[in-house]
Amino acid sequence: MLFTAILWGAAAAGLVFSFLKNKDKSQRALGAARKMLESMAWLVLLTIWSIGFILAFLPPEAVSRAIGPGSGIKGVAVAAFFGSIVLIQAFIAFPLAGSFLRQGAGVEAIAAFVTTLVMVGILTAPLEAGFFGKRFALWRNVLSFIFAIVIALAMGVVLG
Repeated sequence: MLFTAILWGAAAAGLVFSFLKNKDKSQRALGAARKMLESMAWLVLLTIWSIGFILAFLPPEAVSRAIGPGSGIKGVAVAAFFGSIVLIQAFIAFPLAGSFLRQGAGVEAIAAFVTTLVMVGILTAPLEAGFFGKRFALWRNVLSFIFAIVIALAMGVVLG
């Protein structure tokens, strides 16, 4: 809580400094930030609602059966696949992963989900290919997927 208060204090001090230095630029920056927040807020709320809806109606037995400790490499692959295709911010993904863990998901599957979520970007691959080329984007995603599976299996050995 102290850390959060320090961050808010630093942000407020920076905002005051910005206004003292150039009021017009500061107002434009705040306006741009407000527009960005408004455009992202619905997506974040929809994502949180969707996850809550899924968790409310998905029985723990289904989670355990699909990605539980007894699901083996199939469960890891399923979790890795979904982690590769969804586009969720970490502040939503980590609580979601914790919820799945409490519902009976295996450590390996959760590690695969979170790791692929961060390392692999199927939905963002076209954008990445535009900047770095198709070959680079393909190889980076393929290697990231393989390493995510290795990391997930290692996490299962260490934490399982």
